[in-house]
Amino acid sequence: MSELYFRILHDETTGELTYLLADAQAKEAVLIDPRSRDVAVLSALLAERDLHLKWILRTHHHDHLHPNNALELRQLGATVVQGDGLGHKFHYDGESLPFGRETVHVWVTPGHTSNCLSFAWRDRIFCGGLLAVTDCPHQPYAEKPEQLWESVTGRLWKLPNETLLFSGHAHRLRTVSTVMDQRRWHPDFAGVSRDQFLATMAQLQGSTRLETPLESGQRI
Repeated sequence: MSELYFRILHDETTGELTYLLADAQAKEAVLIDPRSRDVAVLSALLAERDLHLKWILRTHHHDHLHPNNALELRQLGATVVQGDGLGHKFHYDGESLPFGRETVHVWVTPGHTSNCLSFAWRDRIFCGGLLAVTDCPHQPYAEKPEQLWESVTGRLWKLPNETLLFSGHAHRLRTVSTVMDQRRWHPDFAGVSRDQFLATMAQLQGSTRLETPLESGQRI
């Protein structure tokens, strides 16, 4: 078994989360959902443990707000994997991304955006904005509600109850929960039909307008 290093970085202002996974013996690492504004901090964190970064994995991105995000993240010296194909070559469901003696698997899980990915590692899924339906500071509703319903109920809910789910945002949601917890208690998915969910999302979209980059003044 690998000697593992696992670190969570949480921005308390935006709720955004970044995850660092590493095979400490092989000195190879993966970053999930790093932010371009944190490049210097992340570089120092990797250097502190003498880790070589293999992959930069983005569950979702809003590069219309800051088009240079992926370019700036490449300063970390690793391949960027994101769902629109502008990062790593091509993504198919189940694609394997090795680091040391560990492997992360790519899942295609659209909904929060049309290009969302999730990443499976051991007993946990890093699912980005799939469960944080209204917690993303850059997009407070689902871009593709029908696909989101299928990604959550048709994919996540079919995993074993004890599977750990790690969100990309944490305001009202916990950073980590289980499939059983979310299936029973999620405020948008638990105990509702597909039609009820879609009606709620339509109402949310009708009452919420995305800010433009100039209005938000935000960097991801």
